Amino acid sequence: MQKTPGISEQELIQKCKSGELKFQEKLYKHFYGYAMGVGLRYLTDRDDVLEVVNDSFIKVFKAIQLFNETQPFKAWLRRIVVNTAIDHRRKNLKHMNQVDIDEAGYIGRAAEAVENLTVKDILNMLNDLPDIQRTVFNLYEIDGYSHDEIGDMLSIPVSSSRVYLSRAKEKLRKYWNQQEDNYVRPV
Repeated sequence: MQKTPGISEQELIQKCKSGELKFQEKLYKHFYGYAMGVGLRYLTDRDDVLEVVNDSFIKVFKAIQLFNETQPFKAWLRRIVVNTAIDHRRKNLKHMNQVDIDEAGYIGRAAEAVENLTVKDILNMLNDLPDIQRTVFNLYEIDGYSHDEIGDMLSIPVSSSRVYLSRAKEKLRKYWNQQEDNYVRPV
């Protein structure tokens, strides 16, 4: 996240509340990387993520007067980005491919392989999940939503949310086992 010299986040938010455009740009630049990181967990196409991030910031600036400064700004922004990404996904649902996975067995993992995983490796594993599974996994495991909340957000039954999470975990185990098989142990 880019630091804004000479001004705190609280001051930046206050200036944005007063409608000062140059501070909206500073707020955007300050939180851009964070918002992109959140968006990339929900969408694979960078252009789609950029669109979601920009739409999210438009929503932020329209609603910044409603922001409660006793709450963390990042949490408020994250919720807006997540909801915007889900809306984007829902809008484009007819174009998305929802593929079921094959049954996969868990065969364990080596600690050495974990140490060699990069953030890029993990994001690639998540990006290989079907969109609905990746979305449910992110909402439940990373953002802490309940299956009831996920069902409401995605307009799916609660039981489907549980099934998609289970399938996502199985597929991630399969990817993990493939990573482990490809890991060359030092001699």
